[in-house]
Amino acid sequence: MKFVLDAEQRLFGETLNKLLAGAGTAGAVRARAAGDPEPGRALWRSLAGAGVFALAVPEAAGGAGPLPVELVTAFHELGRHAVPGPLAETVAAAGLLARLDAGTGRGSGRGDDAGGLAAAWLPRIAEGTAVVSLALPPAVPYALDADTADLVLVVDGDELRTAAPGAALTSLDPARRLFPVAAGAAEAGTALACGPAVRAAAAAAFDLGALACAAQLTGVGRRLLEVTVEYAMTRRQFGRPIGSFQAVKHRLADVLVALEHTRPLVHGAALAYGSPDFPRDVSAAKAAASDAAHAAAGSALQVHGAIGYTDEYDLSLWIRKARALRSAWGSPAAHRSRVLSCLTGG
Repeated sequence: MKFVLDAEQRLFGETLNKLLAGAGTAGAVRARAAGDPEPGRALWRSLAGAGVFALAVPEAAGGAGPLPVELVTAFHELGRHAVPGPLAETVAAAGLLARLDAGTGRGSGRGDDAGGLAAAWLPRIAEGTAVVSLALPPAVPYALDADTADLVLVVDGDELRTAAPGAALTSLDPARRLFPVAAGAAEAGTALACGPAVRAAAAAAFDLGALACAAQLTGVGRRLLEVTVEYAMTRRQFGRPIGSFQAVKHRLADVLVALEHTRPLVHGAALAYGSPDFPRDVSAAKAAASDAAHAAAGSALQVHGAIGYTDEYDLSLWIRKARALRSAWGSPAAHRSRVLSCLTGG
């Protein structure tokens, strides 16, 4: 597949890159890791002003979406700049609420308040005044940053509920605060909708969240490669840049090939949005993006050496994010298994 962004989509990505390059995202990540969410919330509002969250919200609810190609373009830049917060969770929640509010997906049975919830929250998501966390156990068992989210949702079987955060778990990435929501643990929350439509909407939300996470991983991997190449060209050993050594060249070339292989998979999945092949294509993209970002992180550590492990060096922010996002929204093994099931009808 040959996929090329059009001029407007390229401009959108370039604009986000410039916005985030001067936004001090590394400082926002460190502040979140230290327990201060305010720099991240300010950054969130800036992203909303650029139209990022509106991409997942229908026009009828004050958004511009769904625009999946623009969404993966945006999330690539969010990963490239290590933007903190429940980004994929918020757009997945927007997709969940929009589907339940639509004529084809509204829940049925007791406690069906999803329509009112969508009317109340979708405009706020689009304008950036609401941060939403979403758990979809067992595939997504944690509500990311539930302690600072304005709304926490959990789908337990065929029931949608609100949930309150419990105790946070230790995360690979200190800026990603994880709150477990096991099946049945959300019974204390408010029931919003139930029935088969909730289960279907949750499946669609999972695919949207996994696609956004895959796009983030491509951005994380790209940034790790850029920083590592720059370091390899300036760090000298034996009187020459280490980037001139064949072993280093081959390692970085392998990372580039992996990232370039992932790009058409992510964009291909975005183009398949709404089709029967969308779940399969999302899984292929997420598995490939996870592996590519993981390879980029490993190579970054190998080339940088001990400095890559230090908290003071910004490289560590992307390395941690690569490892955390690799297991978020489904592990590579789980997504490969789903691709196999889709191809074999299993």
